[in-house]
This record gives sequence, C-alpha cells and structure tokens, in this order.
Amino acid sequence: MTASINETLDVVSEYVEKFEFYHCFETPNMHWLNERLIEKSHKICFMAEYYLPDINRMSVLSCAYKTHILKQEDFRELYLPEWSNALCKDRKHLDILGVGAYDGNALVGLAACSADCRDMWQIGVDVLPKYRRQGIASALTSALAKEILNRHKVPFYCTAWSNIRSVRNAIKSGFVPAWVEMTAKPVTVVDGMNL
Repeated sequence: MTASINETLDVVSEYVEKFEFYHCFETPNMHWLNERLIEKSHKICFMAEYYLPDINRMSVLSCAYKTHILKQEDFRELYLPEWSNALCKDRKHLDILGVGAYDGNALVGLAACSADCRDMWQIGVDVLPKYRRQGIASALTSALAKEILNRHKVPFYCTAWSNIRSVRNAIKSGFVPAWVEMTAKPVTVVDGMNL
C-alpha cells in the first residue's frame, strides 16, 4: 500500500510500478525516487519499521526496579527531553497510558503510548542513560503492550531502521516486523533538519 499527496502522486505511482516492492526501500532505487521528488520540491525524509505483537511470544518481562501504571494525568510534568520518545508534547492529547520504572521515587524509565488511531496505540520508550542495558526498556515495553491488549487495542512499535537497540527491544518484548514506511517532506523542511 502506498499513500501520497496530490503533488507527488504521479511520481510515487510510477515508482511502485517500476520497482519490485522489496526494492522500493533500498538504494539505488530510492535515488531514482528522490531525484524525481526534488523536481516536485520534496525529498525523502524519514524511514521507519513498524512492529506488531506476536501474541504467542508476548510475555511481561521483569526488571530490578518497581514499575507503576501511569495515566494521562500523570504525564503533566514529564514532557521533558529525557522522555521525548515516550511522550510527545506537541500531541499531548494522544498520550494516554504508560508504565514507569522507579529507583526509589525517581523515574528512571518510561514507556508510554499514544492513541494514534481508534484501535491502535503506538508505544515509545526511554530509559535514563545510567540505567540502560538492565532490561528496563523491554520490561516497560512488554508490560505496556499487555496493558494495551487488556484494553482491547492493538499495541504497535516503531523504530528508525538504524536504531538497532530499539529493534532489539521490540523483538525481545514480543513484537515482530509488520510494515515499513518512507516519508517525503518539502525540501525546505529536510534541508532545515540538516543545518
């Protein structure tokens, strides 16, 4: 499945017809697409892989820290840089459920989900640097996935293709690759990100 704005629809349509689907997300074919998008004042911007839960592999993992369920009202003071993968201050109204890991009273890890659509909630996770590599991310991710499933919603997880740590967390937490995404943005936006 592909989607496009009207300005780039002809280029995107030609692209998916020209190349095998499994080559559409790799170079050199992406260069073909990007060259034609530039003519429409757009460039390839983000690439991501999305994961869905494998119910047969999903279990709640543990870590050495106490965990607590958090609700939307608990997030008010947490819109900080250290929790920017778990929460999105530009879309606070979508952040609805989370699981936090605590060292005493200090929050050291946070997985939260956004209600990106009616039936699917996206999980994001952050762990403070000195607490990483202790299984906190997978404990929080798996616990939150179970909480989402208990609410009759589908949890999903997203990683940048190059974020191997996040990919490992998804797999360890019981998720499997489901789809990929490549986005194009206006040239001015992409160029602005590279300043």
